[in-house]
Amino acid sequence: MAVVEVRHLDMTFQAPVRPEGLRAAVGSLFHREYREISAVKGISFSLEAGEVAAFLGPNGAGKTTTLKMLSGILHPTGGSALVLGHVPWRRETGYLRQIAMVRGSRPLSGPTEVTVHDALRFQQLVYDVPKAKFDHSLRELREMLELEPLLDRQVRALSLGERMRAGLAMSLVYRPKVLFLDEPTVGLDVSAVTLMRQFIAGYARQSGATILLTSHYMADVDSLCERVLLIDKGTLRYDGSLANLSATLAPFKLVEVDAADSAGVEWAAFGDVVEVEGSRVRLRVTKDATASTITRLLRDVQVSDLSVVDPPLEHVIDRAYREGVA
Repeated sequence: MAVVEVRHLDMTFQAPVRPEGLRAAVGSLFHREYREISAVKGISFSLEAGEVAAFLGPNGAGKTTTLKMLSGILHPTGGSALVLGHVPWRRETGYLRQIAMVRGSRPLSGPTEVTVHDALRFQQLVYDVPKAKFDHSLRELREMLELEPLLDRQVRALSLGERMRAGLAMSLVYRPKVLFLDEPTVGLDVSAVTLMRQFIAGYARQSGATILLTSHYMADVDSLCERVLLIDKGTLRYDGSLANLSATLAPFKLVEVDAADSAGVEWAAFGDVVEVEGSRVRLRVTKDATASTITRLLRDVQVSDLSVVDPPLEHVIDRAYREGVA
């Protein structure tokens, strides 16, 4: 049985609306009008144990709303979902002790005057974690998240990157089987992002947890996920492998050529010219024609350097948003 099973999940909000002006503002105190906003429209998918999947979409697509429903924060207006055999919005104790949701914008909650170590001890009490299991988890998290320098510091004194590490530790100290990560690397510097990606990958391997993450950084997706779910305007547009998505929406290679003498070269004869910067030219070439194009370039042009790369993942995802996926 799938760990996460979502069937035709809907979420509609009632948003108050009114015309502009003071009279309309006063009138809305006595008579309010509402407009329905469909944040999520009948999406269905399932996740198996140990899967790490990316849940992608533009701002306002319905990603965070879906994660909130699956973690039990919101009650849907239609459809059904089972996570670890539980209905999430019933918020049963046995369910909450097996899942965690971490938001990059708000990695920590609760009092900020306590130290990180005290906050972790509080989590131990809330989730009734046996001492031996807690100590084992804390030792692992200390090493994987480089927590040692943070344990004796107050939560309010932590930077954003440090808060994210501490928030992850607090969410994982009771070893949840399902982890919902909402923008886990947002706002972090390069070093913190690298550490976060390494930790998520390592935790998934060691624990076998099922992870569903959202991110606007395609490097997160490329390094962590083999499966991608694309949501746009509340509707699931794609569910499949990242490799297949790239092959479908970017059936070409980028050939970068540095020519010793580019005078008189008709670059358009070799492919679509994407960029020209001095002696360096970037061409878009179909995958089938890549080998023959390279042969022609080496034969007809004085090439001093040549490289072939896949198009950026950002290009693939953006095209999926704009054109859809066949």
